[in-house]
Amino acid sequence: MDASDPKPVGTEWTGPVIELRGLCRDFGSTRAVDHVSFEVPRGSVFGYIGPNGAGKTTSMRILSTLELPTAGEAFVEGISSVNDPDRVRSRLGFMPDSFGTYADTNCAEYLDFFARSYGLVGRERTRRLRWVMDFTGLRALAYKPIRGLSKGMRQRLCLGRALIHDPAVLILDEPAAGLDPRARIELRRIIRSLAAENKTILVSSHILTELAEMCDRVGIIEQGRLLARGTVEEIRNTLAPSRDIFVRVAGGTEEAMNLLSSLASVHDLRVEDARIHFSIDGDDDEQIRVLHALADARIGVLEFVSKDETLEDVFLRITQGRVQ
Repeated sequence: MDASDPKPVGTEWTGPVIELRGLCRDFGSTRAVDHVSFEVPRGSVFGYIGPNGAGKTTSMRILSTLELPTAGEAFVEGISSVNDPDRVRSRLGFMPDSFGTYADTNCAEYLDFFARSYGLVGRERTRRLRWVMDFTGLRALAYKPIRGLSKGMRQRLCLGRALIHDPAVLILDEPAAGLDPRARIELRRIIRSLAAENKTILVSSHILTELAEMCDRVGIIEQGRLLARGTVEEIRNTLAPSRDIFVRVAGGTEEAMNLLSSLASVHDLRVEDARIHFSIDGDDDEQIRVLHALADARIGVLEFVSKDETLEDVFLRITQGRVQ
């Protein structure tokens, strides 16, 4: 079935839960989103990575029915966010990077207002309010005025608002911004637990180490263009293989440095803290050849450590720091 077809009543959508197809958005002469396409399957967390102004928020707002694209399409459970926004909104919870609250209301009143806005009534509304309060850890603060909440508790409140109608999809724009380390850890656990309950989550963040820990797949965007998508390992494997190596040898390092500098695959050679550091182009077989070369030269290798690229390393290799 094509994603533009309506979702059959009484059946669960089996295609990608989130799908962008050739999405474009122009603001005057600036193309903020430039033919972005990706899919997110049910129950997974997709990390959306890019510098400020890269087009992350704009494409997330289009998916959330808050912006119209210049071209292309966006779908939630096969339903067009452009052609059928009301049906998309019932399936989607959006947590923006900044949000307004009503300072003179308390947490329970705030969440109850949005529950009523989504048409929840009677026991169902009471059940959802209780679940959201428990899940976000806000039950003890139910009657506390919002103006007295910490940044972390305000973020939980906004997440609770996005969850109140039990959506299939969550879109979280910089949810960890301004949080202290404990609040970030707790938020990461919450996101993973939601994915375990079959929620599909699109999350953007500048904290790449946290995205690497919570996301199943990532997409890297710069100047409106999606440069790469997949798992960190998949993206890394599409690049020219390069790894950082740390070597510690017996005796002096001069002989080892001379040998390593003669090898074509070795670059960025230096000595730090009595260890030789360098980068190597190639796969595992190339690392074996370098180690054999050291052994054949009778250089006593005490330590030979390969460090895989992190998400931050991959991001820096792919992007160029350009802004629109």
